[in-house]
Amino acid sequence: MCGIVGVVSNAPVNQLIYDALLLLQHRGQDAAGIVTQQDCKFFMHKAKGMVRDVFRTRNMRALPGHSGLGQVRYPTAGNAESEEEAQPFYVNAPFGIVLVHNGNLTNARALKAELFSTDHRHINTESDSEVLLNVLAHELEQATRGSALGPDEVFAAVANVHRRIRGSYAVIAHIAGRGMVAFRDPYGIRPLSMGRGADGAVMLASETVALEGTGHAPERDVAPGEAIYITLDGAVHARQCAPKSQLSPCIFEYVYLARPDSVLDGISVYQARLNLGETLAKRVVSTVPPDQIDVVIPIPESSRPSATELARLLGKPYREGFVKNRYVGRTFIMPGQSVRKRSVRQKLNAIASEFAGRNVLLVDDSIVRGTTSKEIVQMAREAGARKVYMASAAPPVRYPNVYGIDMPTKEELVAHGRTVEEVRQIIGADALIYQDVDAMKRAVGALNPAVAGFDASCFDGVYVTGDITEGDIARLNQQRVKPGEDEQAGSRLTLPNAGVA
Repeated sequence: MCGIVGVVSNAPVNQLIYDALLLLQHRGQDAAGIVTQQDCKFFMHKAKGMVRDVFRTRNMRALPGHSGLGQVRYPTAGNAESEEEAQPFYVNAPFGIVLVHNGNLTNARALKAELFSTDHRHINTESDSEVLLNVLAHELEQATRGSALGPDEVFAAVANVHRRIRGSYAVIAHIAGRGMVAFRDPYGIRPLSMGRGADGAVMLASETVALEGTGHAPERDVAPGEAIYITLDGAVHARQCAPKSQLSPCIFEYVYLARPDSVLDGISVYQARLNLGETLAKRVVSTVPPDQIDVVIPIPESSRPSATELARLLGKPYREGFVKNRYVGRTFIMPGQSVRKRSVRQKLNAIASEFAGRNVLLVDDSIVRGTTSKEIVQMAREAGARKVYMASAAPPVRYPNVYGIDMPTKEELVAHGRTVEEVRQIIGADALIYQDVDAMKRAVGALNPAVAGFDASCFDGVYVTGDITEGDIARLNQQRVKPGEDEQAGSRLTLPNAGVA
């Protein structure tokens, strides 16, 4: 999962892209990059780290131009330590192209071999995004043989990209001196929206919060399989480039990944989480009598809307029982389980008065490994809770994700191959209540009837592209990000929220 942005304007865009990346920082904290164009020349700066640390005044001054791209990186394949794999990526032929990508190609290895042997293109990193860039570059070269580059040629190239690549991809590419092209995979797994500023500037971004936060009114989402080509004068051309498409976005975006103030594919993320709280309340009542619950407490931060709605429906007080320290490093980059455990306590601190002598219902957005959940249950007991119940707004995470979320292998997932009762015993709660898979899909899908379905593969094991085998999952696990020198191998999924383990 990454955050991407692209802008075509009649004014300098460096500050605009920077501001948009700050609004997308939750989608990736490993690296950040910006590229701008002036006089058919690209100017780029990228490095490991958060947006505010990567870009200094001198870097911003070195990014002139009225169009450009940006990305915040959350790596799921390749080498997380390599600055060479930070985006944007650049290739000089044809025309000169830079690209940012959010998602994960499931056939990247085969494509890499094909690019070398057939297309005579060299890939210098382990990143699937560099593979995608070179496939696009090759198809643009083929489409423009004997003709100039225009919308028809761009759309023909994107149609052939769809034919060759598999997996999830939301892409924005800038072609030097020509314009910007954006497209999504035929299932629309990863989000991409378009908006327009009062001055006519066109912006593309992973979430609407980046549009609205920079003064651009959201116009629409890029449709699954669609390509949008924006010329440097701001003219917008669009065409469906996939022979078959259906809107099946990743439901984990609504459960956890996206900001609550975003609207993705016509669905308010905040309202989706309220709806999940409503359906979760029904599950709670069937497991724990409400008169045995004294207070509802969320695990910061994504679970707050669900916990608020659940508390309202149960008629129970909603309290903030944990305070989050925003200045502690993320738990998933700690070198071992004991350090991970200590980091959870540095990041979250319990307010003892909210727990003492009470039966508390803790609400989390999801439970992945179970290690953080176990620690939080113990913290609640140490703060004086009489009983500790745990409710998850998402169903049990039982399967790996292959579409751009770095889920652990199935052996590392606490719910894989275990009953709810067995998971409850592992995390030490007095009761454990999970969301129902079908209820989750109905709760979110009701907000936009145009959504054909969801990729909920980490919950139900059904991969929406229909081409994923056990062998593919094993191979993709081998391609997951390589841990740093002192980092424990395993999933990097925790992001900035201590509420996912």
